[in-house]
Amino acid sequence: MTFRFAINIFILALGLGLGLGLGGVPGPASADKHQLPYVEANEEGLHVQPWFKSSFLDLAEDAREAAAEGKQLVLFWEQKGCPYCREMHRVNLRIPEVVDYIRKNFNVVQINLWGDRDVTDFDGEVTTEKNLARKYRVQFTPTLQFFAADAHTGPKKSGADTEVWRLLGYWKPFHFKNSFVYVRENGYKTEPNFQRWLQALAQKMEAEGKEVKLW
Repeated sequence: MTFRFAINIFILALGLGLGLGLGGVPGPASADKHQLPYVEANEEGLHVQPWFKSSFLDLAEDAREAAAEGKQLVLFWEQKGCPYCREMHRVNLRIPEVVDYIRKNFNVVQINLWGDRDVTDFDGEVTTEKNLARKYRVQFTPTLQFFAADAHTGPKKSGADTEVWRLLGYWKPFHFKNSFVYVRENGYKTEPNFQRWLQALAQKMEAEGKEVKLW
């Protein structure tokens, strides 16, 4: 288990007790008329956003293409019947500000936790989605795996050893969006504890007179 993965497990457990929105019951979706349309689940039971990247699931190539566009790669692990995956799509991914930030800075590839499609890991191993989940120790959905902009370069390593941040479970929109900011702005390099980084961000926003809107 990597150090960052252990930290994420700790944050997940802490969030369950402190109501940070990790695995807890999400709040109601806003009735804001400016919300993006809700995407219903497809025949496989997955909610596929129209802006998700269409991929051959060669992860090094996906990371290379993202870097060429000035973006980073993030994997969205989901599964059929996952209530928190549904809430992520029903709430978080209907907020234009959240989606705009993700689309501008990341290429999203959706992975089925129990899928049988072939996937080529960063280290060159060809396996299936469900076997890759075991290799990466992905046990919860949604799980988001973030990779550095240069993940496709250097010695070949498994994605489990290449990821820079992992988000587990359902998080409130504020926490969710700022996970992407945390990676994009290399916050994990200076503050490996996401909770502390986020608290400092919230304090800075409040000092500047900006609203810290969790939902």
